[in-house]
Amino acid sequence: MDSKWLNFNKPDLLIERQQLLDEGMDMLGFQDEFDCLSKLDIDNTPHLQVRLQALFDQAESLSTLPGYPYTEPSELHAIRLASTSDSLRLKAETSDEDLYDHIYGAWLGRCAGCLLGLPIEGWRSSDLWPFLMETANYPLSNYIHYNVSQEIQERYKLAANDAYIDRISHMVEDDDINYTVTALAVFKQYGQNFTPADIASFWMGNIPILHTYTAERVAYRNFCNLISPPRSARFRNPYREWIGAQIRADFWGYVALGNPHLAAEYAWRDASISHIRNGIYGEMWVAAMLAAAAFTKSRIELIEIGLSEIPTNSRFSKSIRAILKAYLQQAEYDEVVEQIHTGWDERNPHHWCHTISNAEIVAAGLLWGAGDFEKSICRAVQACFDTDCNGATVGSIIGMMLGAKALPEKWIGPLHDTLDTGISGYNQVQISHLAEETLKLSKTIQDQ
Repeated sequence: MDSKWLNFNKPDLLIERQQLLDEGMDMLGFQDEFDCLSKLDIDNTPHLQVRLQALFDQAESLSTLPGYPYTEPSELHAIRLASTSDSLRLKAETSDEDLYDHIYGAWLGRCAGCLLGLPIEGWRSSDLWPFLMETANYPLSNYIHYNVSQEIQERYKLAANDAYIDRISHMVEDDDINYTVTALAVFKQYGQNFTPADIASFWMGNIPILHTYTAERVAYRNFCNLISPPRSARFRNPYREWIGAQIRADFWGYVALGNPHLAAEYAWRDASISHIRNGIYGEMWVAAMLAAAAFTKSRIELIEIGLSEIPTNSRFSKSIRAILKAYLQQAEYDEVVEQIHTGWDERNPHHWCHTISNAEIVAAGLLWGAGDFEKSICRAVQACFDTDCNGATVGSIIGMMLGAKALPEKWIGPLHDTLDTGISGYNQVQISHLAEETLKLSKTIQDQ
């Protein structure tokens, strides 16, 4: 059996080095080994795999450089102490019918936003923006079609089996939606007192390991080697601040409606099995926003609620506040996209898939989308980086704010209320049924 997917490779080495620098670690004495290994054939030389893993292990013991300006704990108690959260509760005289409409809107919005970004996932702006212009879809305002001229198909290497809107009949399987369904199934099985270990056990029993990627696959491999959470998030995991946890946030907000503090805690329990620091904060931020989204029409207030649940003096908080500042100073959407692309290199996989770069795009989609569903998801996707993830997150939040009845048929009609997943027991399900289950589960939560 080819086990190369178990090995680390040269990009992983470079990502680990960047990650350590991001965390402000003192690399003195380690740079030479990183430089040496980066010049060797790590991928195909077994003894170099051992040497690389030893370097990763040694790097765990590094200390932070004096003067590192950020406070970024990974433990829940320490995160709470470093945040401004006041256990906000949002209450409204809302009927079950209205709550269901908001939850259903969030599920539909997540699927639609994901589907918009899915066929162009991985595209760089140098390809996507000209493609959109040549297909009369710039600024982005429609799903992506495969039925374009053969010349365009060949020039942009369109693959006929990708999820183009004219080649699907409902929402196809994607890891972004798989994790939302996974969270529902975890909550259904273990209840509100679920633990990080429960989530790890559920993954191993219900998700094939090759349906996971980057940080999630490393964590899964660690579970198999009896490395439990939270160590599973840090051990030989160069992707520990990548976007994977942020895309797993949504259900925790759906089920903890009106209680952002609790939603953020649920998100922490989930994120801590595979991520640390800002990788955790992204999931907490999104979950808290979703728990509040049915009860406010202010996108600024929503973003602030999310930020209140994470450390104030973190790279994540600083970055999102820079986007907020640009919005309040009335910058144009194209200006803020340029700002994001200047700060992050989309050609660098560590930047392209990082939690913070993509969270900035989520914030931009929410703010410059002006509360309009179409504008919001399109601006989240047009900015590039992780297009399906960001479209899904923004679609989920705006869908929760507006409710299903207010979502345009243009965007939700092609879903035909049907979703394929890779989760056992949910292979093909009605999206409305998932919303019904979510509402029922939300009613089982009791104050502790």
